[in-house]
Amino acid sequence: MSKPTPTRYRTTNWSSYTASLRKRESLLIWLDKEMDWLAPRDGSPGRPAVFSNAAIQFCLTVKVLFKLPLRQTTGMVASLLKMADLDWAVPD
Repeated sequence: MSKPTPTRYRTTNWSSYTASLRKRESLLIWLDKEMDWLAPRDGSPGRPAVFSNAAIQFCLTVKVLFKLPLRQTTGMVASLLKMADLDWAVPD
């Protein structure tokens, strides 16, 4: 039994194809400057939490989305915060 021949697609409208490739590489990350990045003090015994749940969830989402190790994730989040002109620390 022979393999079926794969379907060949031919591009006929190169300008729209090129525009769609450019749009595909676009990335938009929205950071709210009013977001609570640091955790509020809750008064319970033990070491207080430093970062809010939203900050940790943001970092873990970036980690899973780009399939990065944790050290690379902290570097990427630090560069995103720098590009957004936010003076926030990055969770370790």
